[in-house]
Amino acid sequence: MKKGTKRKAIERQQEEAKGVTKPKAAKRVRVPKPVVQPHYFPDQRNLEDLWQQVFPVGTEWDQLDLVYQYKWDFSNLENAFEQGGDLHGKKVYLFGCTEPQLVFLNGQGKVTVIPVVVAVESPFPPSDKIGVNSVQREVEEILPMKQMKMDWVPYIPLENRDSQVERLKSQIFILSCTQRRAGLKQMKLDRLKKFEYCLPYFYQPFKEDELEQSTIVPIIFPAEPKPVFTEFDWEFDEVEEFTDKLIEEEELSTDQKEAFKNFLKEKVREAKKANREAREARKKAIEEMSEETKAAFENMKFYKYYPVPSPDTPDVSDVKSPFINRYYGKAHKVL
Repeated sequence: MKKGTKRKAIERQQEEAKGVTKPKAAKRVRVPKPVVQPHYFPDQRNLEDLWQQVFPVGTEWDQLDLVYQYKWDFSNLENAFEQGGDLHGKKVYLFGCTEPQLVFLNGQGKVTVIPVVVAVESPFPPSDKIGVNSVQREVEEILPMKQMKMDWVPYIPLENRDSQVERLKSQIFILSCTQRRAGLKQMKLDRLKKFEYCLPYFYQPFKEDELEQSTIVPIIFPAEPKPVFTEFDWEFDEVEEFTDKLIEEEELSTDQKEAFKNFLKEKVREAKKANREAREARKKAIEEMSEETKAAFENMKFYKYYPVPSPDTPDVSDVKSPFINRYYGKAHKVL
């Protein structure tokens, strides 16, 4: 027996004799690694950002952020492109607008800028023009879309974003605006306001325009000390009697009577001429139109989509309206 081994044995015998036992080394306990639960993120729907890609025409620039303050749910619009939906397999042109309304969320009422998407079912773009009009502007303008940096562009679904646009036969087109908000600071006020007064323009040749059949003429007479704002209906009003009433109500001075009457007659002549030219232009447009185009206009449909109710957004169910704007009139279907 080796010396070292013999010495250890003797020491162990002495300890046992004294009743001393050397504690055994504790076994190492293996601590199990914590199980990391995987995080599952909901898959993005193929058309989930469709409503956000559509430019909300006519919305004030400083209101745009309010449009996106909620995560609005437009699954009704997305589902319309699925099998059995109103827009499935059809060529569609979409534009956006906003409607400020008093709506409620968690019992609290608040005026909210509600985004709305209008879908036009048509084989060709419904229009390449934009109307610019407001109460403050005396003259209505019909401008090319591109003059306001707007145009119809194909919408690319999320699953096709990596594909070349030219290779995709898109059936969905959206009204887009390339004007950047960063450039607004250098823009003249009149130009800036034009964007806020824009309305998507549409001309239906088979429907007589309100202006064609209207007999009412808005009058802004540059009188002193203040202009005269009024409306004259050539079908029911008589010039002499109408003018005398304004004088009686102290809206017009006696010494301006003849000047006002001449001004009024000229405005009526201009309005009648405009109505006549509009009717003639509509008649000519129909005569020169192909049968295919006629059929397209007659079968064109407008759908108006509001956000569907969700726990995190105000309920807009009670404020839905079929009215789109003065050019498009009412939607065939409101969802």
